[in-house]
Amino acid sequence: MANEPEDFIQSAVGEVFVTLSEGYALGCRMFTLTEVASLNDIQPTYRILKPWWDVFMDYLGIVMLMVAIFAGTMQLTKDQVVCLPVLDSWEESVTTQKPPETASGLGTGGNRVTLAAAPLTGKGQPDTVVHQLHFSQQATIHPQPTGVKTNMDYQQYVFVNQMCYHIALPWYSKYFPYLALIHTIVLMVSSNFWFKYPKTCSKIEHFVSILGKCFESPWTTKALSETACEDSEENKQRMTGGLSLPKHLSTSSEEGSPSPSTPMLGKNSVKFSTEKPVIEVPSMTILDKKDGEQAKALFEKVRKFRVHVEDSDLIYKLYVAQTIIKTVKFILILCYTTTFVAYIDFEHDCKPDVKHLTGYTKFQCTHNMAFMLKKLLISYIAIICVYGLVCIHTLFWLFRRPLKEYSFEKVREESSFSDIPDVKNDFAFLLHMVDQYDQLYSKRFGVFLSEVSENKLREISLNHEWTFEKLRQHVTRNAQDKLELHLFMLSGVPNAVFDLTDLEILKLELIPEARITAKISQMTNLQELHLYHCPSKVEQTAFSFLRDHLRCLHVKFTDVAEIPQWVYLLKNLRELYLLGHLNSENNKMIGLESLRDLRHLKVLHLKSNLTKVPTNITDLAPHLIKLVVHNDGTKLLVLNSLKKMMNLADLELHNCELERIPHAIFSLTNLQELDLKSNNIRTIEEVISFQHLKRLTCLKLWHNKIITIPLSIGQVKNLESLYLSHNKLESLPAPLFSLPKLRYLDLSYNAVVVIPIEVGFLQNLQHFAITGNKVEVVPKHLFKCTKLRTLCLGQNCISSLPEKIGQLVQLIHLELKGNCLDRLPAQLGQCRLLRRSGLIVEDHLFDSLPIEAKDSINQESNATYANGM
Repeated sequence: MANEPEDFIQSAVGEVFVTLSEGYALGCRMFTLTEVASLNDIQPTYRILKPWWDVFMDYLGIVMLMVAIFAGTMQLTKDQVVCLPVLDSWEESVTTQKPPETASGLGTGGNRVTLAAAPLTGKGQPDTVVHQLHFSQQATIHPQPTGVKTNMDYQQYVFVNQMCYHIALPWYSKYFPYLALIHTIVLMVSSNFWFKYPKTCSKIEHFVSILGKCFESPWTTKALSETACEDSEENKQRMTGGLSLPKHLSTSSEEGSPSPSTPMLGKNSVKFSTEKPVIEVPSMTILDKKDGEQAKALFEKVRKFRVHVEDSDLIYKLYVAQTIIKTVKFILILCYTTTFVAYIDFEHDCKPDVKHLTGYTKFQCTHNMAFMLKKLLISYIAIICVYGLVCIHTLFWLFRRPLKEYSFEKVREESSFSDIPDVKNDFAFLLHMVDQYDQLYSKRFGVFLSEVSENKLREISLNHEWTFEKLRQHVTRNAQDKLELHLFMLSGVPNAVFDLTDLEILKLELIPEARITAKISQMTNLQELHLYHCPSKVEQTAFSFLRDHLRCLHVKFTDVAEIPQWVYLLKNLRELYLLGHLNSENNKMIGLESLRDLRHLKVLHLKSNLTKVPTNITDLAPHLIKLVVHNDGTKLLVLNSLKKMMNLADLELHNCELERIPHAIFSLTNLQELDLKSNNIRTIEEVISFQHLKRLTCLKLWHNKIITIPLSIGQVKNLESLYLSHNKLESLPAPLFSLPKLRYLDLSYNAVVVIPIEVGFLQNLQHFAITGNKVEVVPKHLFKCTKLRTLCLGQNCISSLPEKIGQLVQLIHLELKGNCLDRLPAQLGQCRLLRRSGLIVEDHLFDSLPIEAKDSINQESNATYANGM
């Protein structure tokens, strides 16, 4: 009996130790380091979007998580309270709870105590007396324990401890580790939520992927290396003063502000510096084909990604929102944690309602984890304070300057890529975040935003693909027997083009960036240049060459701004063709006020939508010889300015919706040819006024709606060519055939029924066409025109051909197909110059000719066959 308390204490301590060991082992098994690290596992590729404060907060979160896990593990294994009852007073305890010890402590009157104690045992008095005597003897032999003794069993202590743990212990002491764990997880989730949100993660993944490829792309290194080489070469030239052009010939390095002395493209052009000479870079211009294709694909990806991301600022808003949430969370945690830290104490008073079970009302309890929890809580508060300061710094960074705009100003200053555009919204914010990691990423990424860089890549790839030999294979000879090269839909102009020194005509079509370098000065035979939807830029030396040598220029455009400004400075230009949309209400629509400098311009061709002839064209009146206006169906209303163009010899007004012949034309005394094709002219009564135009020899009124020819047509005595095809003529007046100089008469595709016999008066007639009419009879008088070389009678109702056709000894072209002929006259063989290729007739009719006639007509074919053999 004496060893029972000691055994109980030893067994209790052993159980606690085993419990602690098992609990600690259980805690270590539940929360491994790998599992804890996985809570903050972010893809490594996202590290470039983690500024120092985010990384620091992630580590602070890990530390807070460790504190919470450690506190929770300790609480699971060791957290408990130990309670003892509190006695009301010492005397009451002595008289009520310890009668045996009190009796024995009196020293005398032992028999009285024994007798008094006998009834309490509920047994016989003799046994009681003996027991008490034996106890008294032992008490006298052994010393009594000091302190206060309570009459409570072990189960009662366990019960009271459990009751007081829930009643007396503050809730924060019990749940602090779990609250800290929840808060830490929330903060860690908030820190990385913008990486996982569905509407932002795809953009972020795409951005990180593109950024990594741009950073590692060989083209980035080559482009930046070329920039460094160019800068070094430029500095060398500046120091030696050797190769650079004078300042007044150089262009401004700023985009959109070219030097006035150097002709440039327009607003949308990419400007190359013209102050540097043409220098071949031996190693930098060589790029592996695979690397080049990958770089091209990257340019396209960057362009599409920019369009996709710049339309919103969701990533920026989400990052700001999560930072604000973390700041609010920090303030909340700090406020209530500092309030409850004082509640964690070692001693607690407990008053459970268990007096009927234990006999005591009040208990004094100790919380054995209070000291450790208080230290952990103070540490947690300190970490939270640091975390909060970092959050405040993040907010300050977010709102200190506008992060929805990003400027590559520094990159533009440090490199030759002066056209890198500023970006906005989420694209800008992502780049700001990248800058916090390493600004080199943004610099290398800017290479793929620059059109200059992209064009340089295209130029390198283009020069690699289009060699001199390949270009030589594409050179052809046109109808004028001139050497011509047509380049279509290339990324630029290959350098090898300028090595084709014998080229006479160069056509560039749908080339987004046509850069004409100083090497064009080698093309001494070049006289004609075509630019079809092809923005171009010339260097100063190249412009000087074009100004002195170019004779003919064709420019086709969509908007007037696409016309190169240097066009108006080509002082030796003879022919200018402008095809595109021109706003006639604006006198500066095509810069015609600058055309006054083109003193040698003879031909001006405008294919557009004019409503009036621009008054600025009159500046060209003294030297302009030919004016062509193709109006594409827009009605030309005002033509009075034509009166000033007294030297005009050739005038074409096509598709201008004219209903009558403009009176202003009759003032052009030097006019030799007038073409009014494809208008709505119904009557030509004004034709009598043409008699005052003594030099007019060619009149083209085809593709109109003319019904009749006035008799006054016979007054135009100098007329040599008359085109009246594709009208609505039904009859031909006799005065028409009294024009003594008429050599060319085209009446095709009308409704003429009869050819007047007066046609025989046209003794100088060489070409007569009346195809597509309703002629039934060919008059014999027609064959008096012995100078006829071309006779077109096809698609009529002719049933027979007079035998006198043999009088046309100079006939080389005869069209009879589409009539009602049964046979051909044998006299066709007398037309000594007529050959089978010039006879347009059905095969069965040709076979009906006599053998002699066929042999005569086939003479050319036989000779050709013999020569071929």
